[in-house]
Amino acid sequence: METVQELIPLAKEMMAQKRKGKMVKLYVLGSVLALLGVVLGLMETVCSPFTAARRLRDQEAAAAELQAALERQALQKQALQEKGKQQDTVLGGRALSNRQHAS
Repeated sequence: METVQELIPLAKEMMAQKRKGKMVKLYVLGSVLALLGVVLGLMETVCSPFTAARRLRDQEAAAAELQAALERQALQKQALQEKGKQQDTVLGGRALSNRQHAS
């Protein structure tokens, strides 16, 4: 059964045989599933440009979201460093004034 032309006589022969109804049902089921696969493949081919565009938009949105998160993290880190420097300055000034009072 290498070609479609061989399948047609086989299908006719199977339909003519009344005793092997189960085989006919299996053949019909297989044919229906094969046609369903072809239809789904065609639908995927037709819809692929739209799904590719949506996937690209989703990737761009995810990249922008990641970039925004990294920027927020960098700003928070910078704010913490500035706050630490301010605290060091305040604590350094207090230590100096305590030394002056002690002497």
